Amino acid sequence: MEKISVCILTFNSSRLLREVLSPLIGIADELIVVDSGSTDKTLPICQSLGIKPIYHRFETHGRQMNFAISQSHNDWVLCLDSDEIIDSDTMDFIAKFKAQESPTPQNAYRIKRNWFVLGHSVRTIYPVSSPDYPVRLFNRTLVSFNDAPVDDAAEGYTRTSIMPGSVNHDTFYSLHEIFNKLNGYTTRVVKYKYIKPSIFRGAVSAIGAFFKWYVLSGAWKDGKIGIVTGFYAVAYSFLKYFKSWYAKDENVKNKQK
Repeated sequence: MEKISVCILTFNSSRLLREVLSPLIGIADELIVVDSGSTDKTLPICQSLGIKPIYHRFETHGRQMNFAISQSHNDWVLCLDSDEIIDSDTMDFIAKFKAQESPTPQNAYRIKRNWFVLGHSVRTIYPVSSPDYPVRLFNRTLVSFNDAPVDDAAEGYTRTSIMPGSVNHDTFYSLHEIFNKLNGYTTRVVKYKYIKPSIFRGAVSAIGAFFKWYVLSGAWKDGKIGIVTGFYAVAYSFLKYFKSWYAKDENVKNKQK
């Protein structure tokens, strides 16, 4: 039989944490929670469930997840975020998977992920469509997350299959969080990835994002929620270029002092 370690990343994740962890306790041979400095009830919730979180300073999501994977004592890992809730079909699949004699290490498993914004199911949330199918179950001796500053993904597998069931990703639960993540993600992209500093390029990218992620995606059919996801796509597309332009301008000024 195969044993599985479940890796979860947390940061002020108390809102859904019990719903996320409760089904996982029944299927995980090892439950690894890596926290990056929560100040809410995240740590007490984990402790009440018999879980001792590991602190690790956050740099990027991929690096944080790779650290969590490195703490595993089992080769097979299931990686989830603290706002992703798996359903009973996925739990049943995991139980059957564990009963196998020797799963092929080169295989990895994707899961159907449904995105929710402000509590509503959405068609898109830049830069993905919903549902998407990220790789989440794999053998850590062959697979790890890449170092993309945002929207990282698992790499190193040869073949993939889609697990039965799905996971609901209940993200962006308030306008405050939307603006926080918009600011954090675009800052991280500029910090870790070269973005051409150009206001003009930012404006063109924003216009393109409006048509692709609001008009053509059908987000306009989703009313107020569609406007929110459309705004997010437009603002993200513009801000990464604007912040890069601003940072370059500030660097020039500092060198001239």
